[in-house]
Amino acid sequence: MGIVIAIIVFGIIIAVHELGHFVVAKLCGVKVNEFALGMGPAIFKFKKGETQYALRLLPIGGFCSMEGEDEDSSDDRAFVNKPVIKRIAIVVAGAVMNLILGFILIVVMVATSDAITSTTVHSFYDKQEKNEQGEIVTSTATSKLTGLKEGDEILEINGMTIFSVTDISYQFQNDEDAVFDMVVLRDGKETKLEDVTFDKTENSLHIDFIVVGEKITFTSVLKESCGQFATNARLIWISFADLVTGKYKLNDLSGPVGIVDVIGDVVDNQVDENNNIDWESLWSQVLNIAAFITINVGIFNLIPFPALDGGRLIFLIIEAIRRKKIPPEKEGMVHLIGLGLLMLLMIVITFNDITRLF
Repeated sequence: MGIVIAIIVFGIIIAVHELGHFVVAKLCGVKVNEFALGMGPAIFKFKKGETQYALRLLPIGGFCSMEGEDEDSSDDRAFVNKPVIKRIAIVVAGAVMNLILGFILIVVMVATSDAITSTTVHSFYDKQEKNEQGEIVTSTATSKLTGLKEGDEILEINGMTIFSVTDISYQFQNDEDAVFDMVVLRDGKETKLEDVTFDKTENSLHIDFIVVGEKITFTSVLKESCGQFATNARLIWISFADLVTGKYKLNDLSGPVGIVDVIGDVVDNQVDENNNIDWESLWSQVLNIAAFITINVGIFNLIPFPALDGGRLIFLIIEAIRRKKIPPEKEGMVHLIGLGLLMLLMIVITFNDITRLF
């Protein structure tokens, strides 16, 4: 089931991305030669009007092939002959559609949940543990003693703006000393708290507070969805920056095979010993994964690397500044080299994913 769900998720994300290019290209009067989902040989195709529609064997991508996309053309409706502003709109449309899809999925996920987890402290609880004599003792909530109070809305932790409770978890999980500088909203005013300290053992951090659960309303859903969207987008950029700076290695990346494995684990975790599936929990987690993937695809495609939409966007911006077209053949060659490098990267990532499976 995990493979089927993964194929459906990838298919929808790819279709939405390519549909963005396709629809805007048609609106701008560009001739589209082929609209395809998947790569490799076609297993189903038909032609309607001037465009061929195809479903291809490998569900790892897709394309919207436009007349004059990488070469000169005498056709007035060719991509290369359209005003630069229209070409920019076509190029960014795919990524924008992925980001819109991600936001919609988050809205659905939040709206169908039982309650919204806010970033406001509800209450503290004391920690119970055994002493050296084996007796159960209670220690006072440590954060209470360092300034954090019930009713505080957490706005920043260690300089990072908090958009959702996921940001709080991220900061806690990536902590080293269990000491945090916070900015909270208290009684309508921003208050700085220094050295908010929690108990920490060798392997875990003891967070001794819980947050307020908000009711599902139109306003709360919209606010939480915007926060979750901003959180996901920022985490993607943070991860990319960590990869560039060497914090994460190439072996830490996952591609389609790794994502299928993750979705498979999610499905397995929702099946009990009687093979009954917790569909509500599975639905929520799949939506969360799908939202993160589609936002990732949207942002990744805007990276200014050849063959990606961001690489094409850079060429168009240069053209708009110079007021002179870059020869399509030369630009096409750059994108071809970039595509080759991306395919090589995909092979390496896929090999790593398969290796981890075994």
